[in-house]
Amino acid sequence: MRFIQILEDNIKMDEDGHLKMPLPFKHIPDLPNNYALAAKRLDHLKTKLNKNKDFREEYCQFMQDTLTRGDAEEAPQDSPVKGREWYVPHHGVYHPQKKKLRVVFDCSAKFQRNSLNDHLLVGPNLMNNLAGVLCRFRQYPIAITCDVEKMFHQFRVNEEHRDFLRFLWWKDGNLTLEPTVYRMKVHLFGATSSPGCANYGLKYLAKENAEEFSEG
Repeated sequence: MRFIQILEDNIKMDEDGHLKMPLPFKHIPDLPNNYALAAKRLDHLKTKLNKNKDFREEYCQFMQDTLTRGDAEEAPQDSPVKGREWYVPHHGVYHPQKKKLRVVFDCSAKFQRNSLNDHLLVGPNLMNNLAGVLCRFRQYPIAITCDVEKMFHQFRVNEEHRDFLRFLWWKDGNLTLEPTVYRMKVHLFGATSSPGCANYGLKYLAKENAEEFSEG
């Protein structure tokens, strides 16, 4: 499968120990410049942020944390290759149980009949089969489960594909300034390829470290 082949051929370890993978494109797209769409969506977001103080504070904190962790960076001043840049609009949603804000990048946003998700491969379902999980619960007296925090953000995107993940935001959350162009360095919540990439990355790590962390 092309999705698996792309990741197998290009996955590598970053300097700080994070796995880095390309965006698994069907074919490298030649995209129109959709800055105007992202700017319009940001303007709508600004209205909402100004109307709700709590929403604004949580949104700004989320963005600041994203930049502080190194999940995003200010876009280089050099102009990207024509057709190799895309601006991803974003919006906030609340988890119905946790009541916690999550900023979602809208990779399905259309501009001139294009969206980022249109050009990405979904990949195979690499999730563990539920029947198998339930059966393994009967093998031993103790079962262990865990949750990977911000799972998609644990996996980096190759530098040559980061200009496809540009977005607009205000420095220091100051809505009176002109928006700054940033770009994500990690796989996104909202990208159709991210679940497959993250699950492939987990299985890759398990395979690479099988001997060091064997059952003994």
